[in-house]
Amino acid sequence: MKIDWAALGSVFGVSLVVTVALVGLFTLGIVGLSKKESAAQRGGSGALVTSGAYACFAACAAAVAYGIFLIVA
Repeated sequence: MKIDWAALGSVFGVSLVVTVALVGLFTLGIVGLSKKESAAQRGGSGALVTSGAYACFAACAAAVAYGIFLIVA
């Protein structure tokens, strides 16, 4: 049995980077929604922050859907 260590390292590196990016993007969405609550308490609308948070969540959902597509195809 021969293991291609370069390919294994490449898969590990890409998986690590994508995981950190997705968690960071989701965290930005959570922070954006929490800023909306504080803006509402101060009397502002926070529409830009809310739309940015929803864009972060949409990007996360798109990345997950693409990953599932790659697995199925």
